[in-house]
Amino acid sequence: MIVLGVDVGGTFTDLILADLGKQQLTVHKTASTPANPAIGVVAGLKAICDKAGIAVADIDSLFHGTTVGTNAMLEHDGAVTGMVTNEGFRDVLHIGRHQRPQHYSIMQDLPWQNRPLIKRRFRHTVAGRLDAQGGELAPLDEDGLRVAARTMREAGVEAVLVGFLFSYVNPAHERRAAEILREEMPEAFVTTSSDVAPQFREFERFTTGAMSAFIGPKVRRYITELQGKLTDQGLRGELHVMTSSGGVATPQMIAEKPASTLLSGLVAGVRGGAWVGSHIGADRLITLDIGGTSADIGIVRDGRLAEADARSASIAGFPVMLPMIDIHTIGAGGGSIAYVDRGGAFRVGPESAGADPGPAAYGHGGDLPTVTDANLVLGRLAPENFLGGDMTLDAEAARSVITRLADELGRTPEETAEGALTVLNSNMANAIRSRTVQKGIDPRDFTLSGFGGAGPLHAAEVAGMLGVTRVLIPPHPGITSALGLLTADLEYHALRTAFAVKGGVDHPRLTHLFDDMEAELNAIFDRDGVPADKRRMLREGDLRYVGQGYELKIDVPDGPLDAEALERVWQDFHDRHRAEYGHAFEASPIEIVTVKVRGLGEVEKLGAPPEIAREGTFEPVGQGRCVFRVGEALETFETPYFDRATLPTDRDRPGPAILLQTDSTTVVPPGWTFRVDRFANVLMTRDDA
Repeated sequence: MIVLGVDVGGTFTDLILADLGKQQLTVHKTASTPANPAIGVVAGLKAICDKAGIAVADIDSLFHGTTVGTNAMLEHDGAVTGMVTNEGFRDVLHIGRHQRPQHYSIMQDLPWQNRPLIKRRFRHTVAGRLDAQGGELAPLDEDGLRVAARTMREAGVEAVLVGFLFSYVNPAHERRAAEILREEMPEAFVTTSSDVAPQFREFERFTTGAMSAFIGPKVRRYITELQGKLTDQGLRGELHVMTSSGGVATPQMIAEKPASTLLSGLVAGVRGGAWVGSHIGADRLITLDIGGTSADIGIVRDGRLAEADARSASIAGFPVMLPMIDIHTIGAGGGSIAYVDRGGAFRVGPESAGADPGPAAYGHGGDLPTVTDANLVLGRLAPENFLGGDMTLDAEAARSVITRLADELGRTPEETAEGALTVLNSNMANAIRSRTVQKGIDPRDFTLSGFGGAGPLHAAEVAGMLGVTRVLIPPHPGITSALGLLTADLEYHALRTAFAVKGGVDHPRLTHLFDDMEAELNAIFDRDGVPADKRRMLREGDLRYVGQGYELKIDVPDGPLDAEALERVWQDFHDRHRAEYGHAFEASPIEIVTVKVRGLGEVEKLGAPPEIAREGTFEPVGQGRCVFRVGEALETFETPYFDRATLPTDRDRPGPAILLQTDSTTVVPPGWTFRVDRFANVLMTRDDA
């Protein structure tokens, strides 16, 4: 079976082709086409098939990670969106909650007020009301709804969210409203809050639904166009798209629930890093995926990808109530621009030179100093061997822009370039501390895995700032996100609101809720053609002490949920609360707020990575003068450049060293030792560890 992973980034589209039967991998990178990402995907598809000597029709499955939805949110470039809600609740999306991201700031940016996804003039109210138990207090005003629909259609609204009170208990009014809107606005994308996030808390539920509507038309158009182009190229295999929860879904499911792709491209990298780490026993991992414009940070604990905390999960500042892997993104990448701000401070990023014109070193007209230019000035990139020799860097242009900045700072070009890297690395180290130290996790107990095009350039120095003594660089770091796509199963989620308190649980009702969700997911798997023996259902519940404002996710056992089965759930909650907050209230009543089922449908994917064994010695392919900070001073080292593909396995060599390969460059600083293991990973350890 032949499978293809395609991850679209801001600068490059990464592809990895795997022949699962022969355990052969082929990798390729091609320039992304931001105006229409599908063009870059097709170009990469044809190129990698030519490289592997196969026809497009030979591919059995294509797994895709996309940033179309992510970028639409980050750039606030979505559809003209409208909303229909209950009378008196037009401004829920604007008011939000009394909690604020920065509790004591009166100048903070509240995106739902300053950059609303749905402008007030496009928010309409209609009569009709349900009570908290889902009973109808007043019928839905269908005539008023049709008037609102026609008004929105005439105003050019392209997508509509239906969000009513208590629809998470009874979605009847929302579903009927959606039917009417589709009749009146057949060209519009229509979704309901109960379809997207059927949970209590109106503001978060409505906002998540608004995101789905805001990005829905763009995501749906992209997936439809991509399918058409792939079919035109002769692809007969199935297309699967990565979701924010770490699984993949069919195009039909993505078209129905586009918000599930909000972290599509980012999650694939964490999955790829976790998969590589799992085969060397590194089940506690910090993943650092550095590209051209951003760095994405993920945490893997005991082999499990950390999930986003419902208390703080957000996209572009908007709260989101969807299953998501916990990923923290900052503006730090190879294209990050170094500059002196108006206050005289030396800054790096988040502004980026992007793919066009890119760093000055690319020779495409860039005239601002970037991190890539700094690495080149410090000798950490080989000008004649960038992208495996497919691209030559302009060392003179890089030095020119760094020198101009150095003159402004009153420093040498080398001091300025090294300072830029130190600032960037410090930004990334601080971001990692926010996901570890600030949550009671000691990063020194973890291995740091650096990947992406720029991850291996910075991983060791970032690790050093954190006190981490072990660094893992995957075999193909530049395409690790594409690799991660080939490690995922189909994954769908269902949930129901329960509100059941210990001591008063209706056990048959609770069991029925889980059975009903499993039946719902099995129907989807039936539609997708997943055999019964390839399915798994994982039960979960969101629990809290009565009176708390936030919940903790706890695993729930299979089978009937009698008092004995729930006793284990209650105890697991106490234990989790103690681990999370340092204490538990054993005598306090516990409430099950929401029950959930995660359905996994097994697909053909990568097994263990291929093993290698290479004898020989460390033979440099070149040498450069590289500048590193040692203590408080900068020192220049005559540093060997090695072709990573020829390095012997299971032999140690001290740094400094530069390891060259097509999709990335690995920097081994002084004070670190590296070796290549049997899976072709580069493992670096700090000499003083």
